[in-house]
Amino acid sequence: MPAILRPLVARDPDEQHRAATTLELLFDLISVIAIASVTAGLHHAIAAGHGLEALPRFVFLFLAIWWAWMNFTWFASAFDNDDGPYRLLVMVIMCGALVFAGGAGQIFETLDLRWGLLGWIIMRFGMVGLWLRAAAGCPEFRTTALRYAAGIVVAQIAWTACYFASEPGSMGFYLLGMLCFLVEWAVPPYAESARQTPFHRHHIIERYGLLMIISLGEIMLSISHGFGALFGDHPVYGAAVVSVSALVIVFSIWWIYFCEEEHLVSKSLATALVWGYGHVFIFMATAALGAAVAASIDVVTHHAHADQKEVSHWLGGSLALGALALWVARDRVLPIAPALKAALPVMAAANLLAGILGQPVWVFALLAVGTILWRAPGTAPRRPAQSVRGAGTGAAARDGH
Repeated sequence: MPAILRPLVARDPDEQHRAATTLELLFDLISVIAIASVTAGLHHAIAAGHGLEALPRFVFLFLAIWWAWMNFTWFASAFDNDDGPYRLLVMVIMCGALVFAGGAGQIFETLDLRWGLLGWIIMRFGMVGLWLRAAAGCPEFRTTALRYAAGIVVAQIAWTACYFASEPGSMGFYLLGMLCFLVEWAVPPYAESARQTPFHRHHIIERYGLLMIISLGEIMLSISHGFGALFGDHPVYGAAVVSVSALVIVFSIWWIYFCEEEHLVSKSLATALVWGYGHVFIFMATAALGAAVAASIDVVTHHAHADQKEVSHWLGGSLALGALALWVARDRVLPIAPALKAALPVMAAANLLAGILGQPVWVFALLAVGTILWRAPGTAPRRPAQSVRGAGTGAAARDGH
């Protein structure tokens, strides 16, 4: 049982056996709903042959979903004390996030943020409340916490002004929206420059890994629809070929992403920001890949206006973006052999070329297998969780991180 009320103080960044809480996993369920809605919108647009028209909406909404998740995740890593008020404030955030998630599909179609804006305001109340509690309970992080709280308020004012000052979907809407995102993204560097919050490195790695699994789940959902085409009086065997090929791709992405336990090699602010922000392109590319796989299944089941060559542009582009983003966020700074470090950029180029040439899905599956053989040719036995976490945090402490 959590205490009803206790000071919200910073957690030990070297805490042993730190894992995601059930409340964090419950929060992730809302992200699942929202990501599924915007991915479905992109899927239908790709299948209809106007994916490029829908791409700005997909990017806009995905950034919003990811940002809500990221704000809560990094706070929880540093300050989660699991008392009653903390749980209630997180539940307020979840309520607002669910209001936004519930309308994500409608927002994708219309870009009318009326109720989505309300959801964000509810989320802000919860996040500002958490940061004010951190400011009161952690004198050493008071300036940082107050900067976060003030930055969140300023960002929300900017979004409210954007809603009233522009027409949904207009050029002005996108320009003001991007300005609002720049305000959002500037808050953490500004706040952390006062004093860096004590996030738990392995906890953050685990949390990002869980969101990666959620993103892969969007592809799995598409694959299941492909296998579903085998049932009934007129099975479509081509859909099964697409699904098997896509499943190979999913297994490959999982293999490559999780082949390194030490994803975030340093707790320095610059490294953490590049790693934390850079992941949005990995998550977004993975979700877009799920939309492209679903559209490929629509093609073979004759439910699409686009042909496979058009859809393959999205397959290749998504795989290329995901591989390149993973290289920037992780492999670029990881102490690995130069040959391994070159794998993701080269395979990103190969996938992009295959997409431009309009290759079938099984070609991307072969490239995925090739990526595994190059980047992760073998698997090392995993160390016990305690020794892994202890060694990582100890090394970080010795290195001054």
